Amino acid sequence: MDGTLVILGAGRMGEALLKGLLRSGWVTPGQVRCTVRRPEHAQRLAAAFGVRVDTDSVAAAAEADVILVAVKPQDMRALLTEIAPKVHAEQTVVSVAAGVPTTVIERLLGSDVPVVRVMSNVPVQVDEAMSAIAPGRRAEAGHMDVAEQILGHVGKVVHVDERHLDAVTALSGSGPAYVFLLAEAMIDAGILLGLSRDVATQLVVQTMVGSAKMLGDTGRHPVELRESVTSPGGTTISAVRVLEQERVRAAFLNAIEAAKLRAGELAGD
Repeated sequence: MDGTLVILGAGRMGEALLKGLLRSGWVTPGQVRCTVRRPEHAQRLAAAFGVRVDTDSVAAAAEADVILVAVKPQDMRALLTEIAPKVHAEQTVVSVAAGVPTTVIERLLGSDVPVVRVMSNVPVQVDEAMSAIAPGRRAEAGHMDVAEQILGHVGKVVHVDERHLDAVTALSGSGPAYVFLLAEAMIDAGILLGLSRDVATQLVVQTMVGSAKMLGDTGRHPVELRESVTSPGGTTISAVRVLEQERVRAAFLNAIEAAKLRAGELAGD
């Protein structure tokens, strides 16, 4: 990257992105400035990553070429109003704040500012995030490319229309929680069947990792892969029958739809 990257709000997501970008070499420590609320947090980040960190978001925004906004959604309005006088059309603003539409960001910063909105998820902490990016009204191909480069260093990226971001939030933004819940249930089942927690955890985690890799690497449909494990009259079909009787598939559909509706409510708020 040429120029200066400013990360406003180096909390969990902001710090994970910072770590991934520095590790990849996309930016050097001298190209990055971060802002946080607490001076002690600033000192820790500066010591850990060798970047400039302070509490002055206005000054930081003024010198940025790319502004990555990573504060909590409830803090967005105050922050954007504060930095608006220093933000201009030559910068690229990338927002990872869930549920805050680009129209709101543009209204607070100025309609001529190019904004790209991102929905990512917590595997950003291990460089395996799934991120969706959507352009605001002034964002062009170059601005989208910047956002894709940022998120591409910590996982995979897809382009979507902003109207689909609530669905992305429900499916992949909240998705890790569904996976963790399933893992918890499977581990508990292993304990019920007499396995130690450690052994059950190893079995479940590696089964999930291997299954995800098969889905990603083979390109085969999940139904085809599931059927390849399901022998006639065997153990798997017995388990699948119970899952279907308990309407697990329908429960997932209903749960993800509920998450999408809630995402829309929060965006409206």
